[in-house]
Amino acid sequence: MDVMGMEVRWDGVPRDAVWAGVDTHADTNWLSVVDRLGAELFSGEFPTGAEGYARLIASARALGTLVAAGVECTGTFGAGLAREMASEGVRCYEVVVPTRSRRRRSAGKDDAADALRAARQVLSGDDLAVPKSQDGWVEEVRALYVAREGLVRSCTSLANIALATVRKAPDDLRARLEPLGTTGIMRACACWEDDGSAALVERAAMVSLRALGKAWVAQRSSARDLEGAIADAVRKGNPALAAMYGCGALSAAALAMAAGDNPGRMASEASFAALCGASPIEASSGKVRRHRLNRGGDRRANRALHVIAMHRMRTDPRTIAYVERRRAEGLSDREIRRCLKRYIAREAYRLLTNPEDVPAEGTGPGLREARIGAGVSQKDAAKALGVTASTLCDLELGHHQFRDLALRYRKWVDDGFPMDAEDPADGA
Repeated sequence: MDVMGMEVRWDGVPRDAVWAGVDTHADTNWLSVVDRLGAELFSGEFPTGAEGYARLIASARALGTLVAAGVECTGTFGAGLAREMASEGVRCYEVVVPTRSRRRRSAGKDDAADALRAARQVLSGDDLAVPKSQDGWVEEVRALYVAREGLVRSCTSLANIALATVRKAPDDLRARLEPLGTTGIMRACACWEDDGSAALVERAAMVSLRALGKAWVAQRSSARDLEGAIADAVRKGNPALAAMYGCGALSAAALAMAAGDNPGRMASEASFAALCGASPIEASSGKVRRHRLNRGGDRRANRALHVIAMHRMRTDPRTIAYVERRRAEGLSDREIRRCLKRYIAREAYRLLTNPEDVPAEGTGPGLREARIGAGVSQKDAAKALGVTASTLCDLELGHHQFRDLALRYRKWVDDGFPMDAEDPADGA
């Protein structure tokens, strides 16, 4: 099944079949039920919460055989109702909320009309989407990711306010703080103690900066804790995605959140690429045949694909060779990145829909244990493999999955740790 724009045909339904549409809100849900001809059989309002959801579903079923329900905003106000319908065996679909311009051309805007439109849309079977189940490890990651994202934005805002305060501070204070840089300013201000020697304006500035610095330090620490929790959740939920080359914990989380806990709702990797804004868009004219970057889709997932692509373009020998070949064919760097993001989306989709455990052999921590057990220093191992010690450290600690280097490292371990140095140009 596709994610958006899927078509459903209701063949072989009973004569008393009915379809439901729900307009969701924070405190109430409006239900509309229609028959096979689209005639409205019921329209009414129900409270949110477990009891309200049960009454809503029971009211719809009392009018006939409930075939399916179309629910607005299954990712926000309708999330609880969508989960309840799934647990009750009701086929639930996300319906597209019309834009304001479309509403002006139609019959206006009110809860009853929106619910009826949703019911008739699910009856037609056009432009439906399977909602995310929101009941697994991806939902856990989403909660952590959203909280971290808010903390990071808050830290940026606090730092901007502090920098503006420093620029307007007395010259002596500004001269002491500006050379420290953003991080140094925030940490220094968080530790400031008032000894009573500062002038009135300088003291007011430092009191303000201390409050901003303490908040910045606390929120940055919380953001790092959440990032660690995200990394643990991703490794447990889908170790293969976490180990994808060039894919960090945050990038893996963004891709997983785009797919949801039920990635099988997508018909193919092309659907996932479109969802991430990585599907090609025709931009040909005359004799020129080309495609351009897609500026739609989930921009958070698109950014994750971009970060992975940029990392591979710098460090992955196969990607570097591909880039050079495509440049020779006349493609611009932007077009090459579009192609790479499309390939990465395909790889991520396969890992999301078929998660496989990363083999214990060949992983960085396992190789590190083998090296230490043989009494070989990291410096000597890096020299033998033709890479820098920092690159080898990143691999051993699992910070980066250098595919080719990991394979050479595995072979070096199996061969008994030969100390003949390789050409550094062959390194990852």
